[in-house]
Amino acid sequence: MHDDFARLSRSARSDESAIVSAAHALRDDAVAMLQDLVAQPSLLGQEQGAQDVMERAFHALGLRVDRFAIDEAQLREHPAYSPSIVSYDGRTNVVGIHAPSGAAGGKSLIFNGHIDVVPVGAEALWSHPPFQPFVDGDRLYGRGACDMKAGLVAYTMAFKALQSLGLEPAAQVVLQSVIEEECTGNGALACLVAGYRADAAIIPEPLGGIMTCQMGVLWLRLEVLGKPVHASVAQTGVGAIDFSMYLFARLKELEARWNAPSARYRCFAHHQHPVNFNLGRIEGGEWASSVPTACRSDIRIGFYPGIPVGQVKAEVEALLAQAYAAHPASAALQYRVVYAGFQADGFDLPLDAPVVRTLQQCHADIAGAPLEPSAFTGTTDAKFFNLYGDTPAVCYGPSGASFHGIDEWVSLDSLMEVTAVLAVFMARWCGLQPRR
Repeated sequence: MHDDFARLSRSARSDESAIVSAAHALRDDAVAMLQDLVAQPSLLGQEQGAQDVMERAFHALGLRVDRFAIDEAQLREHPAYSPSIVSYDGRTNVVGIHAPSGAAGGKSLIFNGHIDVVPVGAEALWSHPPFQPFVDGDRLYGRGACDMKAGLVAYTMAFKALQSLGLEPAAQVVLQSVIEEECTGNGALACLVAGYRADAAIIPEPLGGIMTCQMGVLWLRLEVLGKPVHASVAQTGVGAIDFSMYLFARLKELEARWNAPSARYRCFAHHQHPVNFNLGRIEGGEWASSVPTACRSDIRIGFYPGIPVGQVKAEVEALLAQAYAAHPASAALQYRVVYAGFQADGFDLPLDAPVVRTLQQCHADIAGAPLEPSAFTGTTDAKFFNLYGDTPAVCYGPSGASFHGIDEWVSLDSLMEVTAVLAVFMARWCGLQPRR
């Protein structure tokens, strides 16, 4: 009996070694696919060229492809819906579905990744044009290279590695390429509403370690009307821009209270500054010699898991009302709060969840180093799976830097390591069978 077990163990290790080798053999294919994706400027509302690339990749794997439009009216009925800031006309999710050709076995799996990227900012600051992928040694540069087109490539190549060995997962595997993760998450929510579920989900986001806990995020727009006068007597009026900055400064007091060590959620107990209120965009004023009449501020608010979005809204609105009442010129001023974009709760996945343990072991066996749990001070689409989809989900992806910044890059060595880990994870989680 012991000899039989030893032979099976050696055979399993040999098979997994072949899988790792097959994954690394696809490096050229992975780099080419990533270059194709980065060359597509898949900004908000412009995702379809990149989705075409993903659809072709899924077809090449022999997957059944479900490309579907977002039904916002249907999403509005879901508690996880966030108000979108652009129309969904002509914008689609792309999903590749693998159903085992033989008898199903093992556990089902979803790979999820977002195709949209954030704006490039001041292009003059980039060393190379942001949508012209540039390879320098181990690094591939370009907007979206790290966040998170490399992750999409990783799960695609992981599946392809198994096929190159004449194998396929013995359970259902769903590969999702979704839109609009960067402002609402409604692309992933649409997959959830469409009925996609599995025993686990992995999102190859570049967050370091294995992300099992994340903050909630709320977006709001602060619209302000000031008391305009001629600039020569500016001291007799109140500029809308100044009033906006006054209100935001008062909001930062709430940020400071939530960051106090005694107020921190356990996952963020040792984080230096887990809660961030960010004034991401401001637009106001009309004329250099006129005190501004109007100003709009777009603000992002982070908050801890376990705090409902409704409670965050109530605290923010109460603080703004107090700040407004305390302003000496409040009778001449107006403001209103408009919610658009993220209304996302945080989550905390138990560290003993099977997907966590299995992925940690796969990484340790292949990378030769432990995979530590991490907590993210932002939000990802993992929230939908964990909170609403009965599908335990983690983030684990290639490493890089400067995502949402200048000269974003991803490590190609890391991309191939993650590809190998995901391929072995599929083998252990889903089981394998000969490809027919």
